[in-house]
Amino acid sequence: MSDDALPKPQAPWTFLTSHARVLLTLARDPGARLRDVAATCVLTERTVQSIVADLEQGGYLTRVRQGRRNHYRISPRAKFRHPAEAGRDIAGLLALFTEDPPKTSPPPTPRREPQPA
Repeated sequence: MSDDALPKPQAPWTFLTSHARVLLTLARDPGARLRDVAATCVLTERTVQSIVADLEQGGYLTRVRQGRRNHYRISPRAKFRHPAEAGRDIAGLLALFTEDPPKTSPPPTPRREPQPA
């Protein structure tokens, strides 16, 4: 078996935190049940409940009761917490991950050179 055929081990880290994943999942579907958010984010429901409480306390979202379900309103003008991103709001992150992915155009067809007669 060649080295190219061996599965590559997955890195033990990811670019987005669990807090970011939960926020983005709720931004995509504000009426999602936390059980479904947990499944999407590969977290426990208890962890998601804790993260939602953190996000609510930090001003990133608000919980609104509609009938028997919670709906979540995201605050796109809320600021990132880390000093490296200080002063920037989360709207750009939300736009990057919640909008439909950009359409990719097919690669250009190669032009054929005219054949000499």
